[in-house]
Amino acid sequence: MGLCLLRSGAHAENKDEKPVYVSAVVNVDWRHPGLPFEGWGTALAWFAHVTGRFAEPHRTELADLLYGRDGLALNIARYNIGGGNAPETASYLRLGADVPGFWRKPGEGWHPDSDDAWDWSADAGQRWWLDAIKARVAPRDLILEAFSNSPPYFMTRSGRVSGHVNALEDNLAPGFETQFSRYLARVTTELERRHGIRFRTLSPINEPNTPYWFSTNTQEGAHWSPEAQSRMYIALAQVLRENGMRTEISGPDETNPQTLFVDWAGMSTEAKAVIQQINVHSYEWIGKSGVKDIAETSGKRLWMSETDLSPANVREDSNDMRPAIALAQQIITDINSMSPRAWVLWQAVENRSSDPKNSSNWGLIKADYSNLERPEYQVTKKFWAFANFTKFIRPGYRFLKSDNPDTLVAENPTTNEVAIVAVNPGIVSRMLDIRLPDAKRGKLTCQTFITQAEDSLATSQPASCSGRLTIHSRPMSVVTVVATPNVLRRK
Repeated sequence: MGLCLLRSGAHAENKDEKPVYVSAVVNVDWRHPGLPFEGWGTALAWFAHVTGRFAEPHRTELADLLYGRDGLALNIARYNIGGGNAPETASYLRLGADVPGFWRKPGEGWHPDSDDAWDWSADAGQRWWLDAIKARVAPRDLILEAFSNSPPYFMTRSGRVSGHVNALEDNLAPGFETQFSRYLARVTTELERRHGIRFRTLSPINEPNTPYWFSTNTQEGAHWSPEAQSRMYIALAQVLRENGMRTEISGPDETNPQTLFVDWAGMSTEAKAVIQQINVHSYEWIGKSGVKDIAETSGKRLWMSETDLSPANVREDSNDMRPAIALAQQIITDINSMSPRAWVLWQAVENRSSDPKNSSNWGLIKADYSNLERPEYQVTKKFWAFANFTKFIRPGYRFLKSDNPDTLVAENPTTNEVAIVAVNPGIVSRMLDIRLPDAKRGKLTCQTFITQAEDSLATSQPASCSGRLTIHSRPMSVVTVVATPNVLRRK
């Protein structure tokens, strides 16, 4: 059995000092691969509404960074169908969150069957991104989902798209489930026709059973009790059938697993039957494996459809590794615990903080939303840590279970290429001993890619290896090892 030591990054060490590290054997279950992974993505929504209106070449550069093959090579996008406040309502939503609706003539006289009830010139920023993504992602890999945060203002009880006055009260006006469904269905079909795309799924509600959505909040949102969710899903399924649409229903896009459990238990059997894809957000770590159980027993596709994070007490800093490490651990935990078919970030681009004392590290790229003509942006270490996953674990790969909590392993079932991502969140080096089954792969060529304080996806020279891999996982780093069978090695 061969042994290959893969060092990640070049660093001079004091030869008089004894190296300090911990050793760990990483056992991988090669016999039971997961279902084919569908890919990585981001919601468009706020950032696309703004950056899609950036002057050239800035918006094209951002599209290349996120969806280009030399960038993150994302293949999934979630398009936000805006609700839209009344034109006379004073602006109060945060910059970017004012995603416009596609309606005209709102109020009692609004009829979705009338052509003059619609404004298809709306939401130019997000729609630019649809075209940009379509131009960069191969059709076989591209997956688009439409989602809604709130009904249009004239379908709500409060008259606002940010929620009811009472955050625990449902905000859809009584009896408007069908009208709202017709709005969502028409927008979906019209965008498909105008942009030559297809939305595989449509999610009508977002983080429904939470106290987040109240009328003075600064983003779109609406509370939906499990009973209200049931009525909405049933109405939407009926409208999709009546329109002959192939679009599947996804949901409930709940904020965390434990709240999803409450939703799912409270929904009607009929409502659960029309949901073809379970969407869950992972803003809390508790209960993730329970979501997998629901998906398996119901026979439904599972997506981790939204998350992001910013470590506490860490001010905005594009070069700080702590947010990057946190993101890497989030991804590994989500996938190993839930086995989702896709992993989707909330916002790949975030508005740069104006107050350093009250800043955050959400997003992968920080941009200045206030200047559409000459926007400045910075690529963060989170971007590069995400690249350690997205560039090497591609659609169609299958995840393999590992007993190391900081390691993610995936295999290309066609070529038998293996990608191993290991994160070291601490200050002590690790030596990870990973065993590969020789009979299946034969001789391999291995290459490492590391993101750490001084490196952004730095690449090592390819090296021959077989049988066992010993990976040097440096402190505060994310390292990817790609093991390629020599007969199938990429040129």
